[in-house]
Amino acid sequence: MQTLILASSSPRRKALLQYLNLSFEVSSKNVDESFDPDLQPSEVVMELAQRKAQAVFQEHPEAFVIGSDTIVVFQGQILHKPIDEADAFSKLRMLSGNQHEVYTGVSILSSQATARFYEKTEVLFWELTDGEIMSYVQTGEPLDKAGAYGIQGYGSMLVKKIIGDYYAVVGLPVSRTIRELKRLGYKMPYET
Repeated sequence: MQTLILASSSPRRKALLQYLNLSFEVSSKNVDESFDPDLQPSEVVMELAQRKAQAVFQEHPEAFVIGSDTIVVFQGQILHKPIDEADAFSKLRMLSGNQHEVYTGVSILSSQATARFYEKTEVLFWELTDGEIMSYVQTGEPLDKAGAYGIQGYGSMLVKKIIGDYYAVVGLPVSRTIRELKRLGYKMPYET
């Protein structure tokens, strides 16, 4: 039987795979998340996804291991997770009424082959009042998320429009990930 491992502690990524009724394990390792500032956002997320997958794959070389990383980019600047409520407020105020990009990189490792790719999704926010931003910040949701919002939670109220893969914004481009897994030889339990 094939073993599938999600190399991430993200509850959002775990939930996305659970929706598909896949049998998988979760195992994540702390990895160095620093990167060369000259890298393009697509290269950053693929590199970080690779590090996460590789750290777990070293201990489970018989498995299919999925690593993923997501960043938010506004006007060429990567918006990391906020350090506190004031930082979250500042980031959200910057995004208010503007379009930004969300990049999610995925690395899938197996003993036979590997896949590495990214998805870019454009996200447009409504024009937000300071009160709306503060109300959202006080939910606590923005504090552990790149760009200070989660599209799948309360943050959905901030989003006017997206162009691209919604699930990539949540943290894992599900459809592309499944297609790459199948291409690498992983047998889906619901297919004969």
